Amino acid sequence: MGANHSHQGLLESSDEEEEEGSTSDSIIKTPPSLDDVESKLKALKLKYSSSTITNPNAVKLYLHVGGNTPKAKWLTSEKLTSFSFVKTNSVNDEDENEDEEEEVRDSENFWVLKVGSKIRSKVSVEMQMKIFSDQRRVDFVAGAVWAMKFFTEEHCKGFVTQFENCLFENTYNVEGNEKNKVKIFGKDFIGWANPDAADDSMWEDAEDSFSKSPSPVRPTQDLREEFEEASNGGIQSLALGALDNSFLVSDNGIQVVKNFAHGIHGKGAFVNFADGYQSKGLSSAFVTPKKTLLMKAETNMLLMSPNTGRQTFHSTGLHQLDIETGKVVTEWKFGKDGTEITMRDIHNDSKGAQLDPSGSTFLGLDDNRLCRWDMRDRHGIVQDLANSSNTPVLDWAQGHQFSRGTNFQCFATTGDGSIVVGSLDGKIRLYSINSMRQAKTAFPGLGSPITHVDVTFDGKWIVGTTDTYLVIICTIFTDKDGNMKTGFSGRMGNKIAAPRLLKLSPLDSHLAGVNNKFRNAQFSWVTENGKQERHIVATVGKFSVIWNFQQVKDGSHECYRNQQGLKSCYCYKIVLRDDSIVESRFMHDKFAVTDSPEAPLVIATPMKVSSFSISSRR
Repeated sequence: MGANHSHQGLLESSDEEEEEGSTSDSIIKTPPSLDDVESKLKALKLKYSSSTITNPNAVKLYLHVGGNTPKAKWLTSEKLTSFSFVKTNSVNDEDENEDEEEEVRDSENFWVLKVGSKIRSKVSVEMQMKIFSDQRRVDFVAGAVWAMKFFTEEHCKGFVTQFENCLFENTYNVEGNEKNKVKIFGKDFIGWANPDAADDSMWEDAEDSFSKSPSPVRPTQDLREEFEEASNGGIQSLALGALDNSFLVSDNGIQVVKNFAHGIHGKGAFVNFADGYQSKGLSSAFVTPKKTLLMKAETNMLLMSPNTGRQTFHSTGLHQLDIETGKVVTEWKFGKDGTEITMRDIHNDSKGAQLDPSGSTFLGLDDNRLCRWDMRDRHGIVQDLANSSNTPVLDWAQGHQFSRGTNFQCFATTGDGSIVVGSLDGKIRLYSINSMRQAKTAFPGLGSPITHVDVTFDGKWIVGTTDTYLVIICTIFTDKDGNMKTGFSGRMGNKIAAPRLLKLSPLDSHLAGVNNKFRNAQFSWVTENGKQERHIVATVGKFSVIWNFQQVKDGSHECYRNQQGLKSCYCYKIVLRDDSIVESRFMHDKFAVTDSPEAPLVIATPMKVSSFSISSRR
């Protein structure tokens, strides 16, 4: 179970399993590939007319069956059929009436891909389209996992171009021409719409610097499960510590666990929410906290619960827990200019701020607010909660309340305290340590909301999470004086590298489940200059998915060959759990042992938490 159910070696670049449509264990026989099926069809001496071969819409259609079982294989669905892109207001044929007199507004129409009589699917990123130009083939999800094989490479490329144009129009509601792409992305970011025109030299520079870093990763390493710890209740979140302890936040309290070089293990104290909250007679009703933040050298924890009756996460305050005593010492309210306001997320001032014993400030984010809160009383008076009739209000120390339209969703900080913010429209904004009023750089969205964001300690790389893919952004640029900087400190100009995408293969996406989405992608955790983040981990359903970050940066990597559009990396390792995963995170870099290039990976499900180490295969 767990790490043994893997799709590829963690640090390998082989794309063999994707090409053959298998995600099963190495001991399971590989199912027939499309080439095998193709050779069998040729053995039948099927004859195609010259008109069929020259028809750019003619394809062979295959269906994948058997999932990841030993019986997994490709079946020929239709030996000869054709595809078409149709603009309509309905995916289903029976709902569409071409003779209907009343015209439907063009804005309500969208592009649909039709393949013979078997497939009719709205063109979207949810199709998880994967292109194999050298094989004249595309794989995708449309209720099942399908593959189309074209008669010529030109026909394959033509299909991909049509698909991308239809996807652009479905996403932005404008035709996918060059003029509209400039309008959507801006002149400086035209490489995002046309990656061939982008400046990828920054990726290459990064590859060189990464390869010179100490403790290079080795291709013979794999994940091994070390510890498994049952929880005292349904785990809601995981608060990893960089010192002695980590914390499992559950329905009824906080379980303290010990940090070791091979993971987290061994139950310590248990803080019962009911006891802790009631002991101080706090005014707010208890709701299981969904956001937690370690502070003051990990001796205090901030707990933020959503307001009841709201569909989205917003909170008007938080509780400050003294971990050493197990008691809530303060209930804080968010307020500005005498008015109560809400926050949707909180974050430490910087990557290593939770280790500062004197830290008393933290960052807050709401739909149109970005600010810094100060827990110190502005008059220098220590507030006595027990004798106070009013809940203390946090001091709005710095920030900006935007008039409208930002739709902030998530944020993260670098080692020096610069801030990256992800938005509902997919934009990712970079703010310097000096100002929260205006972003130094604003990367355009790719059409999907950013639900979570993380950044490396040095601020050079960002990973944004969307429902169906992860986007990796390089923030490095060279200024007019030849100095290398990041987009947090200045305007990047027009020499901006195109982003790269991390995706699941169509089969893995289908196996993960249509309702399961990518969540909380994060880099491995370092808090020291000169250290390099080596992996990226994200959660989707019961899958914990791990990418080798060095491999993602490598432009010559096998995944990127023969691709059209933005480069997408499909080489990853999957750890499968029995239950939906709450959170997957790497422990602090200090817990990486000498025979491992990475700190342990911790995976929490509602009822247990497991730790995996990366070690040499035996």
